[in-house]
Amino acid sequence: MKTRFSILIMGLAIFAFFGSAKPTFMTEDTTLVINKIRIEITGVSTVGKYNCSNTFSKKDTVFLNSNKKNNFNTEINMSDFDCGNKIMTKDLQGTVKVKKFPNSTVTITDVKQFGKNYKCNLTFLITNKTLKYKDFILYSSDNKIQGSLNLNFSDIELEPPVKMAGLIKVRDEIVVNFSLYKN
Repeated sequence: MKTRFSILIMGLAIFAFFGSAKPTFMTEDTTLVINKIRIEITGVSTVGKYNCSNTFSKKDTVFLNSNKKNNFNTEINMSDFDCGNKIMTKDLQGTVKVKKFPNSTVTITDVKQFGKNYKCNLTFLITNKTLKYKDFILYSSDNKIQGSLNLNFSDIELEPPVKMAGLIKVRDEIVVNFSLYKN
């Protein structure tokens, strides 16, 4: 009886010790350090594919698994987009009304690890239209995280460009690719 009592006391002591211990699977704050951004707008017209891009430096740190700063916000100067030739660049700037809306904004909030990738909430302001995406996936590679939005010009209340009396038409569908380069 004394042995059972000793084992019981010992078991309770071990349970109390391990039961009150903090879990060891929680990791310390993880940081995501961004130093450069590339935004690409791609689409198709009756004369072929087009690709307009804007790359700029932006240093910021996002703290994952933390109550610290867990968001990323950047303004995009729409006049800095380059489509590879002056006419297409001018057409893009006219289409997105760069004189009336010179900047767009991308805001990423509630960033969390999602396997080897990231999940977040994304808000994209272009012209005067705000688009919101919940649980947006940013895919991770060695030096960047990236995501894509499939949009229509009509989603942001814009008309796809038409040139040369309708001979050249841009399709309504566009893809906006975001690449955030890590340190």
